[in-house]
Amino acid sequence: MIDTTTFEQHRRMLFGIAYRMLGSVADAEDLVQDTWLRCSQVSTAVDNPAGYLTRTVTNLALNRLTSAAATRERYVGPWMPEPLVTEPDAADEVEMAESVSLAMLVVLDSLSPLERAVFVLKEVFGFSFKEIAGILERGEASVRQVGHRARAHVQTRRPRYDTPAEVRRQVTDEFLAACIGGDLNRMMELLAPDVTAWSDGGGKVKAALRPQRGADKVARFLAAVVTQPMDHPRVHAVDVNGRPGLLLTIAGLPDTVACAEVADGRITEIRIIRNPDKLRHLQPRPR
Repeated sequence: MIDTTTFEQHRRMLFGIAYRMLGSVADAEDLVQDTWLRCSQVSTAVDNPAGYLTRTVTNLALNRLTSAAATRERYVGPWMPEPLVTEPDAADEVEMAESVSLAMLVVLDSLSPLERAVFVLKEVFGFSFKEIAGILERGEASVRQVGHRARAHVQTRRPRYDTPAEVRRQVTDEFLAACIGGDLNRMMELLAPDVTAWSDGGGKVKAALRPQRGADKVARFLAAVVTQPMDHPRVHAVDVNGRPGLLLTIAGLPDTVACAEVADGRITEIRIIRNPDKLRHLQPRPR
């Protein structure tokens, strides 16, 4: 049996595993709740609560990924995960978010469900291959092979940014000011020549169906977005999955979340999330 106190001690880890595997805040929260319901019904003693809880949430996530595969194939436009939005420098939240940037989650989404589970448990949460084999009920040699394959895949595709957080925030804030002020020249100065912008509307709101590439194209695309008529628009500086970003609210309701990656003092990538289903977990803001 696992009591409430023990479960709460592991809640953050369980959410972290589920979120990294699913890329959905709402689904991750559902899985954490389902994990508690299942584990609270166990009547016998549990020698290793952390391992038992991890096995439960991981298997639930694998089942959810399998059922979601067909839905993902029909997704309209670029897919991005639901954002984790926190106040800048909210240390207790950012601690969990820093290792899970939107760019990294997109890379994880390119792994198979099994590869994703092994990678998250080994590389993010530090479980040994022997422990993971027990969690997944597979042979250790097989799990080790999957882990090496997943790690090589991620290393090839993962973004590598070593820009200090304060520089990322400064460049992001300057770019935001240029956007709001309609200063197209300054926007282009702050964009890397090969910058790429993705926007995720899920076919439900206006968004580019293909990535926008190049400083001129990205700047003009964003300038057109911010000059559209809006009802009481407000821009809030936030952290998005541990990266400087913004939350745009319209009449107090979340409309757009965006974040940028910065290298050598310029923005190299911009990710924009507008699909309302992915912003439902965000709280309304004062106008």
